[in-house]
Amino acid sequence: MYETFDHTADLGLRIRAGDLEGLFEEAARALFSVMVVNYEAVRPVDRVSFKIEGTERDELLRDWLAELLYTFHARHLLLGQFEVRLNQAGLTATAGSEPFDPQRHEVDLELKAVTYHGLKVQQQPDGWLAEVIVDV
Repeated sequence: MYETFDHTADLGLRIRAGDLEGLFEEAARALFSVMVVNYEAVRPVDRVSFKIEGTERDELLRDWLAELLYTFHARHLLLGQFEVRLNQAGLTATAGSEPFDPQRHEVDLELKAVTYHGLKVQQQPDGWLAEVIVDV
């Protein structure tokens, strides 16, 4: 589950999940959901793999989302069906991908960057919480 919150000229994402890997998966879905109006129309036809090193959970989340945003901009891929595995060295993940098609996909927000400002990943009594600010 995720929700957005206003942050000056930026956009905040508040993400909740039952476990840490689920939090990273839900954060990825949230990122693409705010970019693409009809995100549910994305049909993953291929798989993309990711490997990101890092030990600090908050920085790892930021790097993960930044890599996904880079993949969207550089390779023009929409991503979904995320599977994240965390380990002591960082994360490995796969995602379903589909080339962006302006005939089928409607961009809502042009996200420029994932920031370090206000970044947090916290364990809560009922699961995990993350907050991330993205530059629009």
